[in-house]
Amino acid sequence: MNAFLQNFLDWPLLIGSLPALLGTGLVNTLVLSLFSTVLGIMAGMVLALMAVSNTRWLMLPARMYVDLFRGLPAALVILVVGQGLAPIGLQIFGPNPYPLAIVALALISSAYIAEIFRSGIQSVGRGQLYACQALGMSYWSGMRHVIVPQGIRRILPALANQFISIVKDSSLVYFLGLLTSQRDLFTIGQNTSVNTANLSPLVAAGAVYLLITVPLTHAINHIDRWTNRHANPRARASRAERRADRIAGTARSGEAVPAANAAAGIAKRQG
Repeated sequence: MNAFLQNFLDWPLLIGSLPALLGTGLVNTLVLSLFSTVLGIMAGMVLALMAVSNTRWLMLPARMYVDLFRGLPAALVILVVGQGLAPIGLQIFGPNPYPLAIVALALISSAYIAEIFRSGIQSVGRGQLYACQALGMSYWSGMRHVIVPQGIRRILPALANQFISIVKDSSLVYFLGLLTSQRDLFTIGQNTSVNTANLSPLVAAGAVYLLITVPLTHAINHIDRWTNRHANPRARASRAERRADRIAGTARSGEAVPAANAAAGIAKRQG
């Protein structure tokens, strides 16, 4: 038991690894995740609009893109982009593989985000789009002003879940050999564990990941509950009316019982 605790919970080593994990690893993990999520949202929205369009030459490339990047392992995509596009990245970004890591994560996330957006758009009644067209709005104008805003409100929890997935997938960028100042949480924890022959730094890295993902998970659940409560005002009104009717019915029955008992007593005395 002591050997197990020494290997996984060497507190001096664990605490000593926190400055590098929090000062460098956490910052790089959040930068990778945020930038790739923003790029993924922009590309995913375009792909979703292409996928739900009635034009075949727009729909088919979007579906092929989504199927490709959802079907490939994230590690494979990161390696192919980081090594295959290295000559192009060298010309654009210099000898810095950091932007290629963001591009790879954005390619992966955009495929999943496209499906999230597509499901949100298709959850809005098709009749609303017909109503927009009946009012003289074009297809794309109706999508932009009416359909897409409603769909986005319904998919916020799913988007937040996707961000959590990107935070975890960012640990795979260590394949690209980032500079010391660009390493993420997992890379710093792994390197420190290899150098010290102890897994406590990896445990510390896992704890920092949990500090990111667990609060986000609870925030997502709160947003989801809030969205469900406020999503259908008409349903809430009908539930409130039914509750008011039950309360009123209970009150009427409560008043009727003493009245009936009093009438029965009077009838008995008269008899």
